[in-house]
Amino acid sequence: MTDHSKRIFGNPVSAAAYDKAKRSKESYINKFGDDSDANYQLTLKKNDCLYDDFNLYNLCLSDNEGSEINYDTKKGIIVGNIRMGFGHYRISMAMASAAHDLGYTPYWFDLNSFPTTTATKIISAQNELYSLGSRISQKNKLFNKVVWEPMNYDGFKHLSYNSSDQKNAELMTPLFKSIPKDMPFIGTHVWPAQAAIHSGMKHVVNAIPDNWPMALHLAEGSIHTVQTHNAYYGYRTLNGFQGDHILKPMPHNSIYYTGHYIDAELVHGIESDCDARIARSKANTPVRFLLTIGGAGAQQKLFTSIISYLIPAVKKHKASLIINFGDHLNVLESIMEELPELDEIATMHINNWDESKSYTKKALESSSQPDHYDPEIEGLHVFAHDDIYEAVYSTNLLMRACDVLVTKPSELAFYPIPKLFIEHVGGHEKWGAIHSAEIGDGCPECSDIPHTLQMLSLFIRDRSLIEEMCQNIKKNKKLGIYDGAYKAVKLAFGESI
Repeated sequence: MTDHSKRIFGNPVSAAAYDKAKRSKESYINKFGDDSDANYQLTLKKNDCLYDDFNLYNLCLSDNEGSEINYDTKKGIIVGNIRMGFGHYRISMAMASAAHDLGYTPYWFDLNSFPTTTATKIISAQNELYSLGSRISQKNKLFNKVVWEPMNYDGFKHLSYNSSDQKNAELMTPLFKSIPKDMPFIGTHVWPAQAAIHSGMKHVVNAIPDNWPMALHLAEGSIHTVQTHNAYYGYRTLNGFQGDHILKPMPHNSIYYTGHYIDAELVHGIESDCDARIARSKANTPVRFLLTIGGAGAQQKLFTSIISYLIPAVKKHKASLIINFGDHLNVLESIMEELPELDEIATMHINNWDESKSYTKKALESSSQPDHYDPEIEGLHVFAHDDIYEAVYSTNLLMRACDVLVTKPSELAFYPIPKLFIEHVGGHEKWGAIHSAEIGDGCPECSDIPHTLQMLSLFIRDRSLIEEMCQNIKKNKKLGIYDGAYKAVKLAFGESI
């Protein structure tokens, strides 16, 4: 087996970095064990939340030894992912949606959902550290400046970091033993992609997020896909991945620009959704803001400021505010303690998936009647779901009927809706806002609370901003900018794009 920790695309890793990678793997073995000899049996279960939408199945551990899955080896595709924040789940949903729209059957394979395995124990530990770092970075400016920003912006960029990840991913291969090695596989985080390669899978696509090239995301042996041209050239040349050294570039057939990873239903609805936004704008109806609470639950002070600022506009029918707290009910409770008024005027949609879907359907239908004020749709609405799939997918459903998405510039930076970008969490994210502003479907990042509130006010006072962004989104669709999920799926099946 090729040791991808020693040489990365023909570029040697220093002996010190390689030794560190081996020590990292040994440390995890000492802490969590080595289940390389285990023979995990998998089974398929319908995804309770998304089966009706995507025909999506989850790969789960089976209680029956010797049981075999009847994989659809001609039309099936595995979407390998991990729960780390919401972004990687969101990309996975886009891949599953596009695969289904192309006539394929998606299998959801979350390496962070098998608690008895070494793989899940490693990923969970890393996830807890990352979430903790995200939250601390928003509360401690010194930690953010000295530790968090440099690590996310520069530390993850170096080949030495990829070397350690590659070595650790060798411990994640036991879960792949029973999977047919010639099945198409898309990894929406680098660890599933690396583990798939280490396990011998032959048709692996590594769907890279963000717009800031980092060695963290390399999985040599896979086909790498990126959402922007900036990312393509940064990865192709491995620019800055070993300081100022000029490195051997990635082969041309190992990386492709695909465009943004967007769900099929969102792509199909671009024209009608944008036309509805423009119609609401011209009718001067309340601006529908969708505020998303990210997977790490950071930025609470900023969220409180945004909500507090918009409540008077909601009362005057100048704005509507829809907040998706995801699975962060603790953040909702904390904000309500600071803003009792939120509980008094908000309509709560908590852990009721049918009700949430009903609201989004009504909100989307009301888009065709911009002159009609519907108090059941407008005003202030709060959504939260303990189920992770419902928590993430709620944003997808809600955004189609909203005018402006208020979000940090993470994976949502690439979605086809006008966007107001709040401050990033981790330096790599800011390049998402830069890309969005350049293609005209979002504003530049607002780096603090005053600038965020200024932009909220501008969206309310000057509706032409929404109209211009919507026109740009429609132009971008014609250019294929939002077709990335479709192209990634096609690459996994060996098709040209």
